[in-house]
Amino acid sequence: MNRDQALSKSIAKQLLEIEAVSLNPRSPFTWTSGLKSPIYCDNRMTMSFPKVREQIAEGFATLIRAQYPEAEVVAGTATAGIPHAAWVAQKLDLPMIYIRDKAKGHGKQNQIEGRLDSGQKVVVIEDLISTGGSSLKAALAVRDAGGDVLGTAAIFTYEFEQSVKAFEEAGIPLHTLSCYSDLVELAAELGKVAKEDLQLLRSWKDNPTAFGQ
Repeated sequence: MNRDQALSKSIAKQLLEIEAVSLNPRSPFTWTSGLKSPIYCDNRMTMSFPKVREQIAEGFATLIRAQYPEAEVVAGTATAGIPHAAWVAQKLDLPMIYIRDKAKGHGKQNQIEGRLDSGQKVVVIEDLISTGGSSLKAALAVRDAGGDVLGTAAIFTYEFEQSVKAFEEAGIPLHTLSCYSDLVELAAELGKVAKEDLQLLRSWKDNPTAFGQ
């Protein structure tokens, strides 16, 4: 995965500064799944900071112009990907849709909101890639609805091998603006985590199930 390193570090710095990301390797967070994690990431915080969200939107727009100039629709995942998809679609002057995690139980029972014509080329915008399950499910929903999914783009990834393999197996390219590795290195440089905790943080993404055991 090619990534603009300068942009990745800049976004990582912003996520730390606005406290969208918290790092606590000595007292890890517990996910719903029970997994112990040294990081808590809430990219919804970026909505409240115009300069940060503008940098993210421009990063996505630049990526799409370079990688997918043929894109016809920008899709956002519900709920956190929706505002970013809207800002990107506005920049690119493209239609936008959004994808629910499941079809509505009433009305037209739509899972995809907005207009998607069969064969239209779509880029899916997500806020965070963890295991990749929900993000991939959204992309496959677009494919099932007749869209041609060119790729998925996210603000941040934990870099789990599981997510990389899942997207590869589905044949959907995955791009992220920033990543866990860049963020933890920068956090150590900025003194937001102790230098002696850096190796502990590095080890988590390679073997997350063993963390905190």
